[in-house]
Amino acid sequence: MSSSTAPDAGIDAEDLASFHEHLNKSTRVLALLGAGLSASSGLPTFRGAGGLWRTHDSVSLATPEAFNTDSSLVWQFYSYRRHMALQVQPNPAHYALAKLARKMPGFQALSQNVDGLSQRADHPPGQLQLLHGTLFEVRCMDRGRCGHSETNFVLQAKQQSKDLDISDVKVPLASVKTHDLPVCPKCKQYLLRPGVVWFGESLPEQVLDNVDKFMDAGGVDMIMVIGTSAKVYPAAGYIEDARAKGARVCVVNMDENDRPAGGWKKGDWFFKGDAATLVPRLLEPVIGRVEP
Repeated sequence: MSSSTAPDAGIDAEDLASFHEHLNKSTRVLALLGAGLSASSGLPTFRGAGGLWRTHDSVSLATPEAFNTDSSLVWQFYSYRRHMALQVQPNPAHYALAKLARKMPGFQALSQNVDGLSQRADHPPGQLQLLHGTLFEVRCMDRGRCGHSETNFVLQAKQQSKDLDISDVKVPLASVKTHDLPVCPKCKQYLLRPGVVWFGESLPEQVLDNVDKFMDAGGVDMIMVIGTSAKVYPAAGYIEDARAKGARVCVVNMDENDRPAGGWKKGDWFFKGDAATLVPRLLEPVIGRVEP
């Protein structure tokens, strides 16, 4: 494993040259994206919600059971998260990955993030698979028969925030009546719910199918693991799958103790630091300089 722990924007010249040499020869690249990608945008983590949400267990609010028990509370929590996501901007790493997707048809990103920052950086939708859904989609609770879903990054948040408490102040949570919660505009019977994957729910089959098709289409030159420990399956499994297809592994993370699934292999790269700084430099030979 090659590694770089140089401070600031410094990367070991030999590691960088080795990475760039391989990148320039690569035509098929898979990237696994995690919360560390958005960290320098200033977005609080899922478990780090502040203000009035400090008294709530965020994990307990991210289940179908919680929504069935107290739809109002869950809607307020996700309205808060949408509001917070809209207060920050995509960082240079988001723009660099989006630019790589436009330059390299054989690039595919699998994101565990729901914050919408990759989409706002204009990442081509066909090259961005959202493993856990997105805060900016809502869908009908009756998915089997109705199946309505919609995505809106601006109006949706504004409309819902008129009635739902998305403030970050230490005041008691307002009580929102069920009849004031958003109802599906198609069937007009069931509530809309956030378009994220809750604990206990299956991952989206279409996303998994899309990644499997990418893996089955040929060899893989490289897999980049950015801002995630990639220890949770099925995402972690793609590292070994990519290795089996000939890929070299590049990890970009703040924690040098995070090992990729399967451990380190000869020829792997590890770049320690902020993804917003490192990713644009790593991809520069292909995408040029990033100007968000």
